[in-house]
Amino acid sequence: MKIYHASIVYSKNKDELQEFEKAYIVVENDRVEGIYETLPSEYEDAEIIDFKNYVIIPAFSDLHVHAPQYPQRGLAMDKLLSDWLNDYTFPLEAKYKDINYAKDVYNAFTKDLIKHGTMHAAVFSTIHNPASDILVECLEKEHIQSFVGKVNMDINSPNYLKEDTKESIKNTELFVKKHINNKYAKPILTPRFAPTCSFELLEELGHIAKKYNVGMQTHIVESIWERDEAKKCYDGCKCDMEIYEKAGLLNNEPIIAAHFIFPSSRDIKILKEHNGFAIHCPDATTNVIAGIMKTGSLLDKDVKIAIGSDIAAGQYLGIYHQISSAVRLSKIKAFYEKKERSISFTEAFYMATKEAGKIFDYVGTFEKGYYFDALVIGDLEDDFHKLKASEIVERFCYSGEVTNIKHRFLRGKEI
Repeated sequence: MKIYHASIVYSKNKDELQEFEKAYIVVENDRVEGIYETLPSEYEDAEIIDFKNYVIIPAFSDLHVHAPQYPQRGLAMDKLLSDWLNDYTFPLEAKYKDINYAKDVYNAFTKDLIKHGTMHAAVFSTIHNPASDILVECLEKEHIQSFVGKVNMDINSPNYLKEDTKESIKNTELFVKKHINNKYAKPILTPRFAPTCSFELLEELGHIAKKYNVGMQTHIVESIWERDEAKKCYDGCKCDMEIYEKAGLLNNEPIIAAHFIFPSSRDIKILKEHNGFAIHCPDATTNVIAGIMKTGSLLDKDVKIAIGSDIAAGQYLGIYHQISSAVRLSKIKAFYEKKERSISFTEAFYMATKEAGKIFDYVGTFEKGYYFDALVIGDLEDDFHKLKASEIVERFCYSGEVTNIKHRFLRGKEI
């Protein structure tokens, strides 16, 4: 048992932060037992770790990140999506046939996730099985709750990344079978996006999904080009989500739809019917000018939205900066499109913690029974102007740095 004394902030729901000024959080067997403003007598003789003026918040979840693009973060940001992919990203991903390169990158990527306070993630790898295995092993070793996908792409792709359809199917099943019983880093099916996958490939992935009860992550209506190209490639389907539904890829959770910027009403209907999550990647969408998610109106339609860094279209691994970017973009969207509304900081924080945590096991909040996956943040207020705990959290998300994360806890243990 551990008892920590500090201010505590977490999401009660999307519209309300639960805030405690100078309270006690009791952790037993890696999970939260309770939060008390006055410590019960049964704990009076227990050791208390006092974090003084710091604030304890839940660790973050990144639900869309490309681990192989980690070396490219902050580079080629002056390019639009097509040139960014073809001139930089695809050539970089081809390097992962070299497992030594993969080991160096994926070890660094995993350590940097933790450094930035991200303890749970949905991660893209590449088409390469050995390198994808290494990524899974890195995350599993560090106990990062995660879903990791070996990417599929057998059409409309550079020759050096284009897979043979049957080999892609075979290698995907091998990858899933190898890691299906992992405790932390589990496999997820990962067709890159509809225009790079034949329907034969998607249908066979659907069979794998059913056989092993695994979910799917992919890019969904990320750009106008991708939306229109998907319908052109699959002229019998009226929208992007329908392609995956027909292939049998939406029957197992989690379903992770990255970007979801230009959804039709049918895309939204299908995503909700299958309990899927739309992932907002604010920095990425501005860097490559894909478009701006209709975050406010999607929330009002009860679409589940989480947040992703989308390294390396996004330049920064810290999800806390994506929270503030999500608010800023929603204000821009609402300013230019009167039917849209901006979102609050409270809603954005919820998306990055409690909502995203629903994809994993008992994370994202400090309710009783949840794992104590937590960050202790501090040194964010001025001596001459004191802030409430929730204001310290907001400042951290807008102007904080890694150095403001003073302690990190994963499954109750400081790391």
